[in-house]
Amino acid sequence: MSLPKPMMRGLLAKRLRFHLPIAFTLALTAAIAFKYTVTEPKKRAYADFYKQYDAVKEFNAMREAGIFESVQPTGK
Repeated sequence: MSLPKPMMRGLLAKRLRFHLPIAFTLALTAAIAFKYTVTEPKKRAYADFYKQYDAVKEFNAMREAGIFESVQPTGK
C-alpha cells in the first residue's frame, strides 16, 4: 500500500482561487461594519455637538477664566 503523490504543481493557484474571494468578502464586510458601527455614530455625535456649540460664548468664558495671556478679561 503506497501513498498517492501530493499535488505540488499549481497548488498555490488552486488554493488562491478558493481563499482570495473569501478574503475579499471578509475584508469588505469588516470595512462596512466598521463604517456603520464606529464612524457614522462619531460623525453624528460631532454634528450634534456643533449644532449647539457657540465659539464666541466659549471664548468669552475662557477669557473670563484667565486662560489666555494675550487677552485681558473685561472689567479689569
